[in-house]
Amino acid sequence: MNVPIVPLGKPRTERADAARNREHLLETARAMIAEHGADKVTMDALAERACLGKGTVFRRFGTRAGIFRALIEHDEVRFQEQVLAGPPPLGPGADPRRRLIAYGRARIPFLIAHYAIVRAAMDPTHPAAAGPAGMTLPHIRMLLGQARPPLPHVDSLAVQLTSALEGPLMLYLTMSDVDPATDNHPLAEGWQALIERLLPD
Repeated sequence: MNVPIVPLGKPRTERADAARNREHLLETARAMIAEHGADKVTMDALAERACLGKGTVFRRFGTRAGIFRALIEHDEVRFQEQVLAGPPPLGPGADPRRRLIAYGRARIPFLIAHYAIVRAAMDPTHPAAAGPAGMTLPHIRMLLGQARPPLPHVDSLAVQLTSALEGPLMLYLTMSDVDPATDNHPLAEGWQALIERLLPD
């Protein structure tokens, strides 16, 4: 989930044919996941299904994990837009305590809904990280910094909360643990209890 909150620098432009190929490959990959599951999506299978050369797939994504990182990027950006500019309490306008609770309660269903893709996006040649991921760390850090009275060791606390939110889902849960009824998921309840204890009314 390593997508920046605000893109750095001028976005790189794509040739029209490259952009079309990218969208076609992503649509094809999503169709393959819906039909057969993420395990069946390989570089070779995607190239064959999309009727494109393997070289095109490798140039576009680099690795199999790169396919899944590209797939989740669009949904991740939409999630970030809700956090940055959507209605409160997830978006701006609520106090830090309510926003932290809302963030975890929104983030956990998001991660569960994308569980198979996120797991597949982890490069098996590198150790999985339970720490900072995407916007979660800086967002939690910002909200903790707004808390009153001020909290001690905000930077360390933000890292610990990020790991508590992102780590269990991606590292410790198995698919059998992923309950599609996520409104009252135990992890969401646990997150709210943690924030309420940290920032009491």
